[in-house]
Parts: sequence; structure tokens; C-alpha cells
Amino acid sequence: MGIRSPASPAAQRQSGLELVIALAGNPNVGKSTVFNALTGMNQHTGNWPGKTVATAQGRCRSEQGDFLLVDLPGTYSLLAHSAEEEVARDFICFGGADATIVVCDATCLERSLNLVLQIIEMTDRVVVCVNLLDEARKKHLRIDLSALEQELGVPVVGTSARSRKGLNTLLERTAQVARREYCGHVIRPHYTPAIEKALAVIEACLKPLSPEGPSVRWLAVRLLCGDQSAAAQASAFLGYPLKQDPAVCDAVARAQAILSEDGIERQKLLDQIAACPVLWAEGVAAEAVFPADSDSNARDRRLDRIFTSRRTGIPVMLLLLFGVLWLTIAGANVPSQWLAGRLFAVQDWLSARFMAWGAPDWLHGALVLGVYRVLAWVVSVMLPPMAIFFPLFTLLEDFGYLPRVAFNLDHCFKKACTCGKQALTMCMSFGCNAVGVTGCRIIDSPRERLIAVLTSSLVPCNGRFPAMLTILSLFFVGAAAGPGATLLSALLLTVVIVLGVGMTFLCSRLLSRTLLRGVPSGFTLELPPYRMPQFGRVIVRSVFDRTLFVLGRAVSVAAPAGLVIWLLANVTVNDVSLLAHISGALDPFARVFGLDGIILLAFILGFPANEIVIPIAAMAYLSTGTIAELGNTELHALLLQNGWTPVTALCTVLFSLFHWPCSTTCLTIHRETGSLRWTLAAIALPTVIGFSLCFLVASAARLLGIS
Repeated sequence: MGIRSPASPAAQRQSGLELVIALAGNPNVGKSTVFNALTGMNQHTGNWPGKTVATAQGRCRSEQGDFLLVDLPGTYSLLAHSAEEEVARDFICFGGADATIVVCDATCLERSLNLVLQIIEMTDRVVVCVNLLDEARKKHLRIDLSALEQELGVPVVGTSARSRKGLNTLLERTAQVARREYCGHVIRPHYTPAIEKALAVIEACLKPLSPEGPSVRWLAVRLLCGDQSAAAQASAFLGYPLKQDPAVCDAVARAQAILSEDGIERQKLLDQIAACPVLWAEGVAAEAVFPADSDSNARDRRLDRIFTSRRTGIPVMLLLLFGVLWLTIAGANVPSQWLAGRLFAVQDWLSARFMAWGAPDWLHGALVLGVYRVLAWVVSVMLPPMAIFFPLFTLLEDFGYLPRVAFNLDHCFKKACTCGKQALTMCMSFGCNAVGVTGCRIIDSPRERLIAVLTSSLVPCNGRFPAMLTILSLFFVGAAAGPGATLLSALLLTVVIVLGVGMTFLCSRLLSRTLLRGVPSGFTLELPPYRMPQFGRVIVRSVFDRTLFVLGRAVSVAAPAGLVIWLLANVTVNDVSLLAHISGALDPFARVFGLDGIILLAFILGFPANEIVIPIAAMAYLSTGTIAELGNTELHALLLQNGWTPVTALCTVLFSLFHWPCSTTCLTIHRETGSLRWTLAAIALPTVIGFSLCFLVASAARLLGIS
């Protein structure tokens, strides 16, 4: 990302008076909460130019002026070991920011100060935001903000962003720094005498070349360490090839000679450069943080003994999964039926309007019985479960549980030679596989990121739940009724999901041993403190950011799919519909796998949206041209009349779990990988697994004489 990119935030100022502010910080320090509290809904997201790293920008107007806030990726350092670190480093140094707000966690300030000191070495236009002061008080931690400001030499502001406390002061101090009104002397870390002597040689050479932009000291450190990426970005910013300048090359060579005389080789230099901010942060924290209770994290440790221990971590995780599914199923039944009744009632009104207008039958059929009925089915089937599932998922996220899931599964992913971060992307895939694919950006290793993308569709998304749940309820729950039926349905669906997770581990290991060989990379996994979720914000965020987003995507692809389905069912050749012709041609092939031609065709036509698989099958069995509205009893009878058995139902559930991703997920995979070959591989992997499992089940049933 270069400063002159037209997509850079500095190029998007609405006016010359608008201040561009970078927002940096470790993960899980409340940085996004600060960003959301300051910008409200006046924000948008996208990608950094040339990077698969998400960016968020938002505008804020206050008495202190107009601000354009740029939410940088959460990182623990700026040594450019990952795409996120490189993006954050380049924007702070070369992105044209007037100031940088570094958000810190008051409950573990020492760890956050490491990043603060790295940024202070880059620029003196820094404001330190000590967030989560309310949680620090609960843990009996006292933060001396004045002492911290004196130790760092930059403004320090305490905030509790969730309750909006301290945000006005934060904007006021930020405006002072951005407008050069703050008078302070930045205190930067000092290295060993030999390193300082070597840096002085390079700094003396660089000062005439870099009057603006990054700190000369930071640039000297990066040149001394041989950081090619930083040197290239600095050269692009200055419009001057630093590495080709004889004076700069000579200065670097003399500096390295000084280090060699002192016995400091490159690796030792890198270790000392990395360790210095850590040791410095420890000293600064000792002057500003005063714990009143040495056992302030006792509650978190007690909870972690339940949620992350070897004995109880996995069982509790499965119990929570079962609980979320049970609440989703139990809570969605009545709203789904009510919503379906209301939406299908609108069809009568639409039909009356078309008749009053004298519209031809084919137009009424295509738009009302085709497009509208499919949309009504998708909305009534998807909206209630998502409106329950996503808030529950977000509550667990806000509580701090999802990183514990990654912790519990990290050992399993290591056995599969992949990264434990894949557990987080797998959790995202439960809501939407396309979101899970996008979430794979958090994985630094290209090899492990590709494995996560290829296996992202092996866990069922929200769109596949309705088909699996309907079939499980009709054929395997049996005579159970009331709460017992709901509990058994949730239990069976949990088993199906566990099968998908297990297949993810198996395929990840196979890919790591064959096409994508390599060793698992290490990563820092922070277990954030347990926090009481804010229910109002959870509901708003889950509804707008997840539920409506996924529903809108499904509706956008279901509408044209409804038109295609209606045409196939109503256009006839020799008095037989195209739908019947195609399903008849597919039937011999599908029977080998325990399915039939209509089931297979329903999955093919459900490529745009998995939610419409069951209604397409019902429509074909009824030989009608419209999506059928059937209750469970009528649907069960219809399936039995058309030759369904428990074996057919089991094969259909397995194929629903393992088959090609939906169209949106396929497009997302192609966008993330940039490769048609890997996109086809991501489509083929679950499809081959699905056909193989169905073939094994059908063959075993035939051998055992089970119908």
C-alpha cells in the first residue's frame, strides 16, 4: 500500500480541514468499539489496495473539528511479519495520517505498551487511549494516567468506550496533536551503546533526505536490520531509491561494521531490537499500574478451568453448540409458520392485482408463482432461525468464548498440520460459508490460508440447516412430540455438524500431506477477559451486520433462481416439463448414490441458494410449476409416496452436508484465491466426499437388504 494510491484514506479527505486519524491497537482491546462509538453509522468497509486485509473508515464531527478515522488491523507488533502488520506500519508511516491513536487494554497495559513504543519510534504524533478502565477497576487495578503520560511523553487519555466515557477528551487531545498544538517531548526506547552508535551513523546520513514522513530513527533501525519492505516503501514515499544511494549504502555498511566489532550479528541484532520495547514497556508499566489485588483474574481462571481444560473444554463446547441449535430450532418454529402464512397470503393479493390488470398467465406465473413464491419461502425459512442463531453466536463472541474455541481446537488443527486460527474461520462458516472464506484472511501463512479456504464448505452454513433439519425431523425423530422432538432434532443436527468438523480435520491433514505440504505455523492466541455482553448492541450488530446481510444475499440469488425453476417446470416438450426430462435423465446416476433424479436436480438448481432445495423437490414431486407450501405431515407423506426411505433420507442429509458450495461462496473463493484451479478444487472436494459417503451408505444398505 503506497501513499499515492487513490484508495488511500489520505486521498479521500472531504476537505482540507478534515484530520486523518489512524486507529491502531492489539486485538481485543476495544479498538473497534472506540471506532464505532466515534463514527456511529457513518462508516464503510473495503480492502486495502493490493491486500486481502479489510479496512474500515468512518467520519466523526465534533467541536474539535472533522475527523476521518481509519481503523487499522489489530496487531501485536509492526515488524511486518504478516499482511496486517505491513498494512498498519505502512499507513502510520506513509499513509498521510495527521495523528495515530493507539488503543490499549487497561487490564493488561504492559502488553499493549509494546505496540505503543514501536509506534512512538515511527512518529511523535501519537495519542495513547487507555481503554477498558471500567474493567480495570473491577479487577482492582489503578492506572496513573499522568505518570504514564510523563513516562511516554505523549498525551494519554483514559476511556471506557462501551459507555462512551472519555471519548470527547480523546478527540480533544487528538486534535491538539494533529494540529501540532501539543507541547511534549516524546521519550523513545534506547538500545545498547553499540546499536545506538551504529544508528547514529545512519541517522546522520538520512536526516537531509527525509524532512517529512517517517521518523529518521525508525528508518535507520529498519535499514540496519535489512528490512527490504520498509526500505522499498520509504523509497516510494520519498521518491528516492535509498538502497541505491552510495552514501546510504556506505552508512549502513559502516554501522554494520560497528556492530560486528561488538560481536552483534544480524540475528542477535534482530533479537535485541525486538526485545527492547518489551523490556521498556515493563518498566513503564511498573511506574503507572498499581494492582490492589494480586488475584484479580481469579474469576477468569475459574471459568477457563471449565471452558478450556482438557477434560471439560470439548464437552462444554459441544454442549454450547447443542444449546444454540436447540434454542434456534425451538424459537424459530412458530415465527417461521407465522411469517410463511403472512407472506403466502400476500400471493393471493398479488394474483388478484394481476388479474385486475389483465396480465397474461405466463407473466403472473413467472413473477408471482415463480419469483415471489421462492422469495417468500426463503425469507420465511431463513429469517427466524438467523434472527436467533446470529444473536446467540454474537453473545458468545462478546462474552469472550470464541477464542476459547480456537484454543480447544488448536491441538486438533496442529495434528492436521494447519493453523489454529482456522477454528475461528470455521465458526464464521456456520453462519455463512462465504463469510468464513473471507475470514481466512486472518491466517498469515498462504499455505494454511488456502487449506482453510478449500475446507470452509465442509461445515454447514445457515442456508443448509433447513433442509437437514426438515429431513432429520421427518424421518429420524419419529413419534417424539413437543420439547422432546426439538431436543432430538437439535441432537441429531449437532451430530451432523460434528461430522462436518471431523471431515474438516481429515481433509486438512490430507491436503497438508499431499498438495499443500508444510509444517503448521505458530501464532499468538490471546484469551480476552470474560465480559458481560451488551445485549442491545449485540442484537443491533447481529441483525444489521449478519442476519440482514446473509438474508439479502440469499434473496438476491433466489429471485432469478425462482424464475429459472418456474420456466423449467412449465416449459414442456412432448407434454413433459423440462424439469421432468432433466430429473429423468439424472435418475439412473442418482440411484447409485441412494438419491433420485429429483433430489439431485434440486441440489443443482439450489446452487444459488441452498435454502430452496426441499421446496424444489416438493414442487417436482407434485408436478406443479410453483414452489409448494406444505406442512410437515403433508411433506412426509409426499416423500414416502415418491419412494423415500430412511436410507434415502440419510443420503440426502449427507449430500446436503457435503456438496458443492453455493454461488456466492464460489465467487468469494475465486476472489480470495485469484485462481480458477483452486476454486474448482474447492467445489470438487466436498462434492467428491458427498458422493463417496452416499455411495457407501447406499451400497451397505443394498448388501444388508435395507430398503
